Amino acid sequence: MARRPETLAAQALHRIDVETGAVIPPVHLATTYARDGANALIGAHDYIRPEGPTQAHAAALICALEGGADARLFSSGLAAAAAVFATLPAGAHVVAQTKMYYGAKKLLQSLETKGAIVLAFFDPDDPDALARAVKPGATALIWIETPANPLWSVVDIARAAETARSAGARLAVDSTSAPPCTTRSLDLGADYVVHSATKYLNGHSDVLAGAVVTRAKDEAWQALCDHHSLTGAVPGAFEAWLLIRGLRTLFVRFERQSANALRLAQSLEGHPGIAQVLYPGLPAHPGHAIAARQMTGGYGGLLSLRLRGGAKAAAQLAASTEVFIQATSIGGVESLIEHRKPIEGPQSPTPDDLVRLSCGLEAADDLMADLMTALERV
Repeated sequence: MARRPETLAAQALHRIDVETGAVIPPVHLATTYARDGANALIGAHDYIRPEGPTQAHAAALICALEGGADARLFSSGLAAAAAVFATLPAGAHVVAQTKMYYGAKKLLQSLETKGAIVLAFFDPDDPDALARAVKPGATALIWIETPANPLWSVVDIARAAETARSAGARLAVDSTSAPPCTTRSLDLGADYVVHSATKYLNGHSDVLAGAVVTRAKDEAWQALCDHHSLTGAVPGAFEAWLLIRGLRTLFVRFERQSANALRLAQSLEGHPGIAQVLYPGLPAHPGHAIAARQMTGGYGGLLSLRLRGGAKAAAQLAASTEVFIQATSIGGVESLIEHRKPIEGPQSPTPDDLVRLSCGLEAADDLMADLMTALERV
């Protein structure tokens, strides 16, 4: 019987341990695996660097949730992104967003500085900018992130996929902010989906991991798998097991986090101390119509506030909350707040009056009261 993604996640692909009958997946800590008298492997694995059983289980679960053909687990989200970039031919033309996660942007810029790629940027808020940035026959990769951290620009994945196909390029989507419980980018035409699994997929702020899921097992994917095996950028077995644990509650966590964020965004619109609330779930957001089409399971727990008092007010707000914890990261069960510009540095396009919020699972009334009290102090 075919099972819905919510069921696959909750039961971790319904893999009962055959030896014990345990309903919780086992963790395999071994780094090497035995062979029989004929030197044939007893099981499916020989060594931990390519992939162990627990890592393979986590990757298979993410692959099933994304509707992909195959997936690989990495030691971080940036390691996953680096694997996609590493498979490009020397001097490849790559198109990416001006507004995106600053770590991935810095990685792309470092590759351009070394001459490994030729990089072009487009404004994600301009629906026609991507087509202008692409060079048909020359562009090898289009890299998009939607919604894009921390300004939450929304890119039309299906339209980007059409642009990629017409140019002979591959489309990779950083879907860290829109996990498969709300967006399945492969269904919309993407070639790769990339996650910082540290964030929503794990959801408990205790695992560093990344993932790449592919739409097709082709030569390019085999090259990525070879890179994955040779570099050994894989998480440990216990981290992979914790990731499986987190994935089992992804759908219910994301639903609650989305509800909390929407409540805050709606309540804070029009607040005298706030110049702008950035959240794709608000009708006033310029990308709302696209988000409504491609984020079918909620708009997520992430929003940003631009304060009328500028950078000073932003810093004060981030330091004044009591329920929201001032810390870096997103997607966890606890709510976090951060004055983002100082973290990204002076070259970042993020405004210095912006505060990023990651809503967790707390009572919405407590989150709202905390922010209102902190805004009064500011």
